[in-house]
Amino acid sequence: MFGLKNTTKRALLLSAAASVAMSTPAFAQIDEIIVTAQKRSENIQDVPISITAIPAKDVNAVLTGGGDILSLANRTPGLYAESSNGRTAPRFYIRGLGNSDFALQATQPVSVIMDDVVKENVLLKSFPLFDIEQVEVLRGPQGTLFGRNTPAGIVKITTKRPTHELDINLSGSYGTYGSSNTQAAFGGSIVEDVLAVRVSGAFLRRSDYVDNTFTGQKDVMGGFRDVAGRVQFLWTPADNFETLLEFHGRNETGTATLFRANILTTGSNKINSNYVKDAVAFDGGANNPQAINSKGASATFKLDFGNVTATSISAYDVADGLSRGDIDGGNLVTGPGFIPFPSDTGNEYDTTQFTQEFRLASNGGEVFNWQVGAFFFNSTLEALTDPGFVAPSVLFDDKNAWAVFGQASYEMSEETTLTVGIRYTDDEASLHVENAPGGPVSDVDVQADEISWDVSLNQELNDDISVYARIARGFRGPSIQGRDVAFFGAVTTAEAETINSYELGFKSILAENSVRLNGSAFYYVVNDQQFTAVGGTGNNIGLVNADKGVGYGFEIDAQWAISDNFNLTAGLGYAHTEIKDENLAVAVCGSGQCTPTDLTEVRAGQTFAFVDGNPFPNAPEITANFVADYHRPLENGRAFIASFDGSIQGKTNLFLYESLEYNTSGNFELGAKVGMTFEDDKYELALFARNLTDEVNLAGGIDFNNNTGFVTEPRIMGVSFRINK
Repeated sequence: MFGLKNTTKRALLLSAAASVAMSTPAFAQIDEIIVTAQKRSENIQDVPISITAIPAKDVNAVLTGGGDILSLANRTPGLYAESSNGRTAPRFYIRGLGNSDFALQATQPVSVIMDDVVKENVLLKSFPLFDIEQVEVLRGPQGTLFGRNTPAGIVKITTKRPTHELDINLSGSYGTYGSSNTQAAFGGSIVEDVLAVRVSGAFLRRSDYVDNTFTGQKDVMGGFRDVAGRVQFLWTPADNFETLLEFHGRNETGTATLFRANILTTGSNKINSNYVKDAVAFDGGANNPQAINSKGASATFKLDFGNVTATSISAYDVADGLSRGDIDGGNLVTGPGFIPFPSDTGNEYDTTQFTQEFRLASNGGEVFNWQVGAFFFNSTLEALTDPGFVAPSVLFDDKNAWAVFGQASYEMSEETTLTVGIRYTDDEASLHVENAPGGPVSDVDVQADEISWDVSLNQELNDDISVYARIARGFRGPSIQGRDVAFFGAVTTAEAETINSYELGFKSILAENSVRLNGSAFYYVVNDQQFTAVGGTGNNIGLVNADKGVGYGFEIDAQWAISDNFNLTAGLGYAHTEIKDENLAVAVCGSGQCTPTDLTEVRAGQTFAFVDGNPFPNAPEITANFVADYHRPLENGRAFIASFDGSIQGKTNLFLYESLEYNTSGNFELGAKVGMTFEDDKYELALFARNLTDEVNLAGGIDFNNNTGFVTEPRIMGVSFRINK
């Protein structure tokens, strides 16, 4: 019962798609895509939500050579991901909405849900991806079906469940810089039709390849070692009852983000000769170490009463680790460039998370379907922040939330379906600080409650084309930022924000089931939008509320089965975002090395920029991607395979203020694979490349001390294999 930096690069992207399009006859068939965006299995064409589904093979492709969860942005229009804390703290943005705050306790507008369990803290979101069934990216406010309210959207990760069929998988990739990604999984029946198990794991590594020229040490940074595993038990003692127990763990050691001093020249956003791929000149002494240990468990119970199914999901996660970085990116003697003072800071942390969700859902009525639920959430974070020049401070962050929610769908006719959802959320957070260098800090508590909702109408025009309209209200609770007390700063808070989102979309199957073309257009207004002002002379973090933020744009998802051997998938997203607050001003770069283009004024020796009309930070105007797959069967069960993929990130402002330096435009990346499969796809051997053209793309900046930045991953080339039994 349960079941583009220049014309040449743009031409390369377009010619790749065109060459695929010009080959062979039409009317091959595309496969149906099944998603669980509405907590039940449905054809993606029937779901009135802007959603992209990334199949396991595409997820595995971007992870080849040691890639991490940030790589998902290369497969999804409207999704962007970045991290200034290395592999352990990814931050996601959907339709321009996200949070650039690098503090570990910062809340995020985009939720990551893995196997129906929300991962709130960025440390938990970084759990490696392996043994994946599918990833779904839901755009727009969500909350009337999922446990945690989210104003921007959801990255929903589904791993492979235990079954009673024997299943053995082994895959690996080995490439330059000693990069590797080895995955293994096996599962099957312990007690036939009653108890099944699945065990899976991953081992990822990269050798250190970056020298520290200040200390004379060779190959001491840039690498990592990441080991993760998962065990699941599925118990079905009766036809109407099942229990799924899941246990997971991870150990990662390696290098935090390498900040590169003065790789931007004043007046330009182009990376200059101060950037050397395999060398830095850090005087911090620790060579940017990073480590995380995490483990967790979840228990899911489902009981089918006939017309209604009851579900309970309990989950607990813990993580601890450390991260240290040479923030100025160089040293006072050899630079590179001007560095007014050294900065080397670190964190040690322990975090926990507990969630409990209860749901009651109807079992697929033909006309009326409904679901109601309740959700409880608690997370704690103890963080020791060491600024390097005074004794460390310790922050104790605690978050609690509870909610009740429900959604119902009514088929008004065979062609028209109305869906209505509502949610009540109570969100609170508190902060306690010990050993602040500036003296005692009073405890801080914030709380807010809100009703959010959504209404959608789906209209089938015929069997292959439908249109929908959706209006949704989302909510993000108040926030506290206390990191700066370690640097003689103050605790800051931000009030809760709400979002009203409006969306029109269409979904279509065309050309005799050989083309899938889905699209959506959106407009949203965020009231009291939370932003994090980062930087200035002291590299301070301060929470602020803008009066409003607005965004509008569109996404297009397309798939074309050009022939039985060729398949082309492509996506395009456009998002215009704009801050609306005439009085909001934030500190600009320290040391006077950048060139703000906003209206500015000087307050107590610090330059502030007015940001009214600016785009949101880390909100690309354009996100585009494509995947071209070729599969040619040969004799004796063999086949030749080739794939070519690419992604483009349009103009992106890195901070709240605008400057000539801290923005990117045309970040571009290609990937490729060519190989053979054997015995009807049981075995695969291939050559691969990620970042094929070895692009050096600016990924982020640090503006308080000098024109420091950090860049994307280097080109990785190698060999991969896969075995399915």
